[in-house]
Amino acid sequence: MSPLMLSVALALASAVAYAAAAIVQERVAASAAGPRYAPLRSPAWWVSVVLNGVGATLHVAALAYGPLSLVQPLGALTIVFALPMAALFVGRRAGRRAWRGALMATAGLAGLLSLTSGAEGGPLPDGERWLLAGATFGAVVVLFTVAHLVGRSVLRSVVLAAAAGVSFGIASVLTKAVAEEWTPRAPLAEWTGLLVLSVFAVAGLLLSQASYRGAGLAAPLATVTVVNPVVAAAVGLALFGESFRYGTAGTVAALVCGTVAAAGLVQLTLDRMGGAPESPSSAPEAPSASDGDAPRPEIRQGVDVGAVPGSRPDLEVEVRSRAVAGRP
Repeated sequence: MSPLMLSVALALASAVAYAAAAIVQERVAASAAGPRYAPLRSPAWWVSVVLNGVGATLHVAALAYGPLSLVQPLGALTIVFALPMAALFVGRRAGRRAWRGALMATAGLAGLLSLTSGAEGGPLPDGERWLLAGATFGAVVVLFTVAHLVGRSVLRSVVLAAAAGVSFGIASVLTKAVAEEWTPRAPLAEWTGLLVLSVFAVAGLLLSQASYRGAGLAAPLATVTVVNPVVAAAVGLALFGESFRYGTAGTVAALVCGTVAAAGLVQLTLDRMGGAPESPSSAPEAPSASDGDAPRPEIRQGVDVGAVPGSRPDLEVEVRSRAVAGRP
């Protein structure tokens, strides 16, 4: 097998691993009543963590054998793989709008990534690295706050997924920066960078786990899948000297691709908000006594149900009120 074909196979395997991890995370979120961010007592959640690790390892291996312009767009197939896998393994079928949104998001993202041209930029200075980390932390905090202010559960999940994508994207950028400056002679010289990127990676994992509660699989997964590389590409354009291919025409094409990807995310969000079936665990609870519009039983009346006298073969009942507790 040629190195290029091996790279394609590894990239596709990575997308499948990420898709499987997302399916497991969504199932954990739909069934667990415990913490939404870190259900540490759930064995299935740890399986999803391992699958995410396998996906990341395969992605790095694919980059070792093939160019970034090929591997990154193939990673966008995660959402396309996730929908049939969810239908096959957990019986979660997607409708036409969900498929349309998933294909739009994947095509837009793949086109955008294929237009990004890498450049041999210098190492990221410490000042810019810490500025980037601080700005990312602020952006994640803002998105986290907005998510908890949003009333609709689907919108809250999408915002949390966007925060997870930002965290993952910056973790990828910092990984590149650390890898460029790492040397075998001083393996721990970049320990601060490793610590920061680890924090963002863990934050992305916890936020993505929370995003699956109340929103199903497609919308949060597509949001993370799109936001993650878009954020990394934006930082690459700003700090690493990367650019779009084909000059002005490539820039316009990239904007079109970004618009298509965003429209796909909107389609997935509307699909979930517009009547997608809720999971059993998210079914509404019975109204409690504190619900202001809940029907309340009458204390002073009861109901007697009896057959109506006569020869009619139809089954009929007669309802009449009766006094209870000694009241007329």
